[in-house]
Amino acid sequence: MRLTGTARVYFVDHNTKTTTWDDPRLPSSLDQNVPQYKRDFRRKLIYFRSQPALRPLPGQCHIKVRRSHIFEDSYYEIMRQSPTDLKKRLMIKFEGEDGLDYGGLSREFFFLLSHEMFNPFYCLFEYSAHDNYTLQINPHSSINSEHLNYFKFIGRVVGLAIFHRRLLDAFFIVSFYKMILKKKVTLADLESVDADVYRNMNWLLDDDTAAETLDTTFSTNDERFGEIVTIDLKPGGRDIPVTEENKKEYVELMTEWRITRRVEEQFQAFAEGFHQLIPQELVAVFDERELELLMGGIAEIDCDDWKKHTDYRGYTEQDEVVQWFWKCVRAWDSEKKARLLQFTTGTSRIPVNGFKDLQGSDGPRRFTIEKSGEVEQLPKSHTCFNRIDLPPYKSYETLVSKLTLAVEETVGFGQE
Repeated sequence: MRLTGTARVYFVDHNTKTTTWDDPRLPSSLDQNVPQYKRDFRRKLIYFRSQPALRPLPGQCHIKVRRSHIFEDSYYEIMRQSPTDLKKRLMIKFEGEDGLDYGGLSREFFFLLSHEMFNPFYCLFEYSAHDNYTLQINPHSSINSEHLNYFKFIGRVVGLAIFHRRLLDAFFIVSFYKMILKKKVTLADLESVDADVYRNMNWLLDDDTAAETLDTTFSTNDERFGEIVTIDLKPGGRDIPVTEENKKEYVELMTEWRITRRVEEQFQAFAEGFHQLIPQELVAVFDERELELLMGGIAEIDCDDWKKHTDYRGYTEQDEVVQWFWKCVRAWDSEKKARLLQFTTGTSRIPVNGFKDLQGSDGPRRFTIEKSGEVEQLPKSHTCFNRIDLPPYKSYETLVSKLTLAVEETVGFGQE
């Protein structure tokens, strides 16, 4: 592997005396049957981690914390150091404990710290409307007067973990990853933020008389510490009625408000800290699902537990296509299992107590396989209900092909 004058990575084959932009070590270079998504993701990871901006600097960065005060001590230690110092080799020290950090202490540090700093007790983050294990920014975090400094700190910690190839024990709603990547949020993203508003917006779009019935304007109310404040979604919005003609614009603006504008200050502080370690142009090579795996890693998924806590509609556990489905899942590696979980539930995160505690938008909701669709169609997922619509395919090979295509090559497609 070499670098051009502009720091672009290229590869040298010393046997054939040729150069190429593509890493010849990748399976994609050898087997064109590898799914496109998998080829791209591996190439992105190698590209991302080979960039000069992500190479540790000479020297050491010492961080000393007490286990009992890991949030407070980490805030002081990380915020007092410059971004340049934070890019040096991490040397984590837990007060009162012997041991040199050869990687194990820093892994434990990020695991423990992520448990603390994302704890809803601090009012910085809260659980999503979808479940009690994916996180979103708390729009009322200003109850903590130092909240913006804390968000900058959290941004630094997330960037620090990615820079030093460590994982965080935290998973966020999809729109949070989209915001990091500067991707446009959609109405589908609103469900995990506010399920009631999501349903109302869908009703407004689908019903030709809804705008007249709703009788509202381009404004919304927001509660701020017991006081109701009117927010204009556009200049003069409280005086502009919502009609059949402009309701799509209203839905777009309401979606933007509920997901991004409402937490804009907090996110900008987070982004400032994050980009002190991870350049925007580098992280932008990933999509939102890949970014989740980059930050949180790929969990070991217990297929027996998954199958045990699955419901069926139109199928039974004994049906051949269901047997093929589980055979396919068991044959997949951890990365593909995680992608399937993302496709069907919205996140690769598994509840602490396993699949029996899987949550939907309306409370506990078991994973469900429903008989639906034509055999030439791809499987379709409903993340709010943890459900996959699986057509009655006629062969195992067809099921594997269709499911692989749906999971790996169709980010956002076939999902509701």
